Amino acid sequence: MKILVTGASGFIGSFIVEKGLEEGHQVWAGMRATSSRQYLADPRTRFAELDFAHPEVLRAQLAAYNADFGGWDIIVHAAGATKCLHREDFFRTNTEGTRHFVDLLRELDMVPRRFIFISSLSVFGAIREQPVRQATADNPWIYAPIGESDRPRPNTAYGESKLEAERYLKSLPDFPYVILRPTGVYGPREKDYFVMAQSIKQHVDFCVGFRPQEITFVYVKDLVQAVYAAMEKDVLRREFFISDGRVYHSTDFSDLVRDALGHPFMLRVTAPVWFLRAVCAVSDRIARWRGKTATLNRDKFHILCQRNWQCDIAPAIKELGYRPEYPLDRGVKETIDWYRKEGWL
Repeated sequence: MKILVTGASGFIGSFIVEKGLEEGHQVWAGMRATSSRQYLADPRTRFAELDFAHPEVLRAQLAAYNADFGGWDIIVHAAGATKCLHREDFFRTNTEGTRHFVDLLRELDMVPRRFIFISSLSVFGAIREQPVRQATADNPWIYAPIGESDRPRPNTAYGESKLEAERYLKSLPDFPYVILRPTGVYGPREKDYFVMAQSIKQHVDFCVGFRPQEITFVYVKDLVQAVYAAMEKDVLRREFFISDGRVYHSTDFSDLVRDALGHPFMLRVTAPVWFLRAVCAVSDRIARWRGKTATLNRDKFHILCQRNWQCDIAPAIKELGYRPEYPLDRGVKETIDWYRKEGWL
């Protein structure tokens, strides 16, 4: 198949490109001219320069690719912004960028057989956060999983912008989309969870809030598996949650990171919500003053405070044949080994 992966220079996109090449597909890495090609060194990789910020430039670029080889069979739209200085920047990139791209594909008669949109569990926000049961030894989880019938209530600009993009795709009759909503994605090359690993190596683990927190993860290779399952199954105009199928307590990730690092001494600091709010507000203001994005910001505050990140992946298992292979202990070990090998830790 001819596959275009947008955002190919990013953490998730680069793994999607690698998998396609391994399977023998013709894969185009869609990216800006200035983006890094550090993880796209395979000589079989084809490159497609795409300027999502300027629709007229993008139109000319797409028209040229259409004339050269007739477009793509599959498009995986992984391009997007996860950190921005200003709220409107999320919508400019994640919502308007997606809308312009899809409009041009339709205008130029380049609609693929399948358009796989990488969204996020964040489109639902902090819902189902009232306990539905008492924790027991047999069932320690007190919240109910977020399901596809729930009404999204995003509490971050990132989640809102992704939800608006989803709604636009759904508004188009007969547009062949599949939407994947992964929970927290980790793995080699990822930088936010790396900050946690770096902090633990320096003997500090930082937690937020005193209410129980139930979180979920997906290793990047499992997410890539879901992407390719969505290409192969005869399923269109559907949305799917993607996780490893398990639920974890808030400290499980950091405990596994500590194990993988050889059990360094670690001081676990649990901060009240009001303190985190203040830290994120100050960090956000300093970042704006410096003109750079910050790891701790207003969006990150809501993400860290959210108590329930459970989600129902049964539809993905049933309809896509998705089978997660990386529980958290296996994925964390592989990730930490990569960080060490590459000199990050």
